[in-house]
Amino acid sequence: MFIVTMTYTAPLEQVDALLAEHVAWLERNYAAGRFLASGRQVPRVGGVILARAESREELLAVLAEDPFQKAGVAQLQLTEFLPTMTSPELESLRVTLG
Repeated sequence: MFIVTMTYTAPLEQVDALLAEHVAWLERNYAAGRFLASGRQVPRVGGVILARAESREELLAVLAEDPFQKAGVAQLQLTEFLPTMTSPELESLRVTLG
């Protein structure tokens, strides 16, 4: 499981010009089962995606297709974690350490 933190590196006008393409990219990755939640940071300095992937490299390849990345308007930070505790609603995401 990964937390992807995006920080905008360009004015919001440039980010907003790519927003429709970015949302279409998000929707494709939700449909593929890669993304579980996403949204804007508050204040609006970037965004956050909760993602799953087989590897960091796989996720980096997916993220490279984001219009924000292609245009260079956001910087990424990845945090990988193992969800060993969850609420009942997210139990399907829980992993057991062996």
